[in-house]
Amino acid sequence: MTIVRQLPDPAPPVRHELAGSYVARLAQIHGMDFRTLWDQISQPTSPKSKVRRVNPEQLAALTGRSTYQLAGALPELRTPAPDWRTFRHEPQPACHLCTARHAGGPVLLLLQHHRYVCIRHSIWIGPPDVDHLTTSLNELPEVVHAQRRHMRLLQQAGWAVTYDAVLTAILICAQLWSWHSEDLPGAWHEWVRRATVLIPPGTSQTAFSASRLCAAVYPEAITLASRFASPHWRLSAQGTRFDRDIFDAEMGRILSCRPYTRDRVDDPISHWADVNSRRPPVTPIRLFTDRKPTRTPHIYRPHLHVATRRAVERQALEFDPTKRAGASLEKHRHLASVYRRAWYPIRISTRDPHPHYTPHLNRFP
Repeated sequence: MTIVRQLPDPAPPVRHELAGSYVARLAQIHGMDFRTLWDQISQPTSPKSKVRRVNPEQLAALTGRSTYQLAGALPELRTPAPDWRTFRHEPQPACHLCTARHAGGPVLLLLQHHRYVCIRHSIWIGPPDVDHLTTSLNELPEVVHAQRRHMRLLQQAGWAVTYDAVLTAILICAQLWSWHSEDLPGAWHEWVRRATVLIPPGTSQTAFSASRLCAAVYPEAITLASRFASPHWRLSAQGTRFDRDIFDAEMGRILSCRPYTRDRVDDPISHWADVNSRRPPVTPIRLFTDRKPTRTPHIYRPHLHVATRRAVERQALEFDPTKRAGASLEKHRHLASVYRRAWYPIRISTRDPHPHYTPHLNRFP
């Protein structure tokens, strides 16, 4: 085993930082080659493998910190391993104001699913997007407050139910935002207003981001998610016609759409009540550990197919918050887990006690 000496300036790691990001910052601070430093504190995963993994004891000797302290900050060093389903599959920068005091370059974190806003600095940080644009929310305090409500929902319902409910609500808001209808919900005007603040007119080619569109619908999405996660409202959606009327009235109140009438063509809320409210919560289809390991980790950059990047550029060029703006958010990879399930039908039993239940066609892949 290589003897490792403690560095003169062992900068502390950031909570939920990637091990590769931390080592890269240490190398930058001390003017060292990253690969050389990485080889000193890592070891092969098997005798014949070229893939290397951080050795906690070696990293502890390098920084002068205990393995317990390092594991508290770096999820990859924890034993037993954390439940990777609770983390996003993509690393991303955190709030730039929170990480400004940490020298050595960009800090890449592996955040949990419920982290969308830095409440301390009112910065929108998630979900991860093409260019990792962070956004000030000083003009949109309701978005910051929605993060607090999101945290309360997590404590009440648990991560799995919250994950399903929040992503489902964001997808439904995106679909409602793209409706071709004169009967638009009142929340539609709020989404347009917030989108105009986040992506000012004339700046779409540089400021456009599907993540910012997510911020525009986030307050209403969290309110809807609290109903989708509630056993009471799920039973109301599946109950008698009277119970369903109460559920629809609540949906109309949240969306400022009175009266809210169900069974409209392509109505995502009615479909959720008829079909998806009966299903168990979805789980992430991608995990951080699914990524193919490499010999030397590198600073993560989202890899997009050329056609996908061109589509994003076209969306930015054609962006208008009043014309199907939700379509760009609807197919964002962050919503992939619920997007696949969105309109997928289930078989109906001939003894089904809910006469109002009608299946929809599978419109999505």
